[in-house]
Amino acid sequence: MTEPSMIDLRSDTVTRPTPAMRRAMAEADVGDDVYGEDPTVNLLERRAAEIFGKEAALFVATGTMGNTVAVKAHTTHGQEVICEARSHVFNYELAMIAWFSGCVARPVEGADGILHWEQIEPFVRPLGPHWAPTGLISLENTHNMRGGAVTPKKVIDDICDRAHERKLPVHLDGARVFNAATALGLRVAELCDKVDTVMFCLSKGLGAPAGSMVAGPAETIDRARLYRKRLGGGMRQAGVLAAPGLIALEEMSKRLAIDHENARFLAEGLSRIPGIAIRPESVRTNIVIFNVSGTGMTSYELSGSLKSRGVLANGVNPAHMRMVTHFDVDRASCERALQVMEEVVCRTAAAVRA
Repeated sequence: MTEPSMIDLRSDTVTRPTPAMRRAMAEADVGDDVYGEDPTVNLLERRAAEIFGKEAALFVATGTMGNTVAVKAHTTHGQEVICEARSHVFNYELAMIAWFSGCVARPVEGADGILHWEQIEPFVRPLGPHWAPTGLISLENTHNMRGGAVTPKKVIDDICDRAHERKLPVHLDGARVFNAATALGLRVAELCDKVDTVMFCLSKGLGAPAGSMVAGPAETIDRARLYRKRLGGGMRQAGVLAAPGLIALEEMSKRLAIDHENARFLAEGLSRIPGIAIRPESVRTNIVIFNVSGTGMTSYELSGSLKSRGVLANGVNPAHMRMVTHFDVDRASCERALQVMEEVVCRTAAAVRA
């Protein structure tokens, strides 16, 4: 367990449930969700569908499970799924596109993780004698490994329009879609209007202890519910998890701008530390990725030095480190993290000069 005194910037997945969430868990009205009898889960699913402007929604254990059942619901074995080259569905979900859906991922490089139709179109393939046909286009907003990059609504809408002309569905990995909507000044229903399905996390920036949602057409969600069961996701008295999810959905989504402001504050402070390279203006949400190669340390070495001084942050590769702001990290914590980072970097530089 992380010590309370540690400043944890590894991810927004580390947030702890609020006192209101803990009370809601203790008092939740529950039933057997596999029978469709848990009133709290049913309420959460109805509210998620309403907020996203979709016909139905499904409560799942994790974002990976949500993406997995959505991909499976849209595709058949032997198809390709077009996705961005550093997307979560391609790199961080244990090849579930292949393992569970029997499909091949077709990664496409997008500048800052943002795909445009002009980049996607050359890889859209019809059924033919030599290649797998395209079955689905999967987008990610915000883009985790591209520093929380935000895909604008007009770009998503254009991709959906062109895809639908070709009878292709579009799924949105919106694990942090509320962050994207906040950055764009839109409601999530507006941002996700044209995508066929969207997955979003109740944990991460929204602070619930567990759970994600998939929203989309009722028929698609019905199929996804069966795939959830095949993955072992048929929960019973799940209202104890849905109750904090309702608070996350209704309340915590309103405070994300604070996390964005703290992330920009971190980025601006980091840019002033010798050996660290980052463009603060590129930080639009709550994820900060920066190059530390100029410090004389790898990100993993730097991570160890920070940890010994009470700051947790992860390297994503030897040259780059990631910090993520969230509900449990306030401005004072960010200030302290910057102070520790500067001390560590300057001490290393002094040792090299000596």
